[in-house]
Amino acid sequence: MRSAAAWLACATPEVVDEFMAGLSEGALMSLPWLFEFWALPHQLAPDGAWKTWVIMGGRGAGKTRAGAEWVRAEVEGSCPLDPGRAKRVALVGETVEQVREVMIFGDSGIMACSPPDRRPVWEATRKRLVWPNGAVAQVFSAYEPETLRGPQFDAAWVDELAKWKRAEEAWDMLQFALRLGDHPRQVVTTTPRNVGVLKAILNNPTTVITHAPTEANKAHLAGSFLAEVQVRYAGTRLGRQELEGELLEDVEGALWTTRMIEAGRSDPPARFSRIVVAVDPAVSGKTGADECGIVVAGALTDGAPETWRAWVLEDASVSGSPLEWATAAVEAFRRHGADRLVAEVNQGGKLVESVVRQVDPLIPYRGVSAIAGKAARAEPVAALYEQGRVHHVRGLGRLEDQMCRMTVAGYEGRGSPDRVDALVWALTELLLEPASRWQRPQVRSL
Repeated sequence: MRSAAAWLACATPEVVDEFMAGLSEGALMSLPWLFEFWALPHQLAPDGAWKTWVIMGGRGAGKTRAGAEWVRAEVEGSCPLDPGRAKRVALVGETVEQVREVMIFGDSGIMACSPPDRRPVWEATRKRLVWPNGAVAQVFSAYEPETLRGPQFDAAWVDELAKWKRAEEAWDMLQFALRLGDHPRQVVTTTPRNVGVLKAILNNPTTVITHAPTEANKAHLAGSFLAEVQVRYAGTRLGRQELEGELLEDVEGALWTTRMIEAGRSDPPARFSRIVVAVDPAVSGKTGADECGIVVAGALTDGAPETWRAWVLEDASVSGSPLEWATAAVEAFRRHGADRLVAEVNQGGKLVESVVRQVDPLIPYRGVSAIAGKAARAEPVAALYEQGRVHHVRGLGRLEDQMCRMTVAGYEGRGSPDRVDALVWALTELLLEPASRWQRPQVRSL
């Protein structure tokens, strides 16, 4: 049915009508219950001898329906009383109530997905489902990992693992219990979060992954919901996690975190006291070399320094030759009506200013030299974020990824944190250096 569904999805309306007309009455009645006919690609179990299938997606991407249908496929046989591949299933959610209300009785839960002749019976006092063929699914709460000590299973469905408070303990207990049959398997449906247990599962060689954003399931979502969340969260780090289903990693001990950045998400004001473009040059321009970090920021510096605030307006970083990054920096300068272009000169020296002035001989320019290391320069800038004095517009995803990998011990990512370096120079120019020179008005005594 998988190939038939793919074929029909691309067929003309006339071909679809002809196909439907050729089905018997029984086939037509069973069609709504054949999930493989209607499923989206990320909702179909991959082929192969995997142990864990992780369905990672945004809110409303159809993860719950995929998990419920996978349980059906595991426990049901060809006829209602025929045995399926699995006989003992664990249903594990954050709480018993969430398992019952979402995984079992939810709009996309097991009961809603099951045809009448195969629908299981809910035994509330025993917290379990029993199918007509004798298969049983037991309910467990991740808050009580020890309840998984003793039972044994040949299949399991785990929902929203990434938000469990005792995720690692519950997951470990489930792995010991998943020991029946020739090849016990489990499916994990979750919106990703930066938690160790999920990252460990994804890195396991016996794990397979399917992924989809919220928009992939838009045919089954209210149009107003999708429009509202896209307007509010598109282009933000939170939106990438909750709508795109991306796993965003905050390194342990990072100077910036997703929560810190999102707390400062804000539209820019109509005017700024100053706007600067900061450049961390990639002097070589060779293939595979580091990028040139180019960040634009503006600040309001009326009043005392503790009231000053800054907005990061654009990440215009590029890869390319010195002339290419200089052109990109000057274009950003003009685009935002900036007051000054600031560039680090440790690697390029006078060459940096020379190549910038090839593009614009009259541009206000300042070269800056780094004395302290990258992490030491970044710490006072990170403190500005902690004070709520720096804000981000949307669309700075790659810069924010680098920020969440910068620690006091250095950068925990690939390559060099060029975008972060440019950010640090911009905010140092706008807030830190002027504050160090600022003098409070002297009050004369009479």
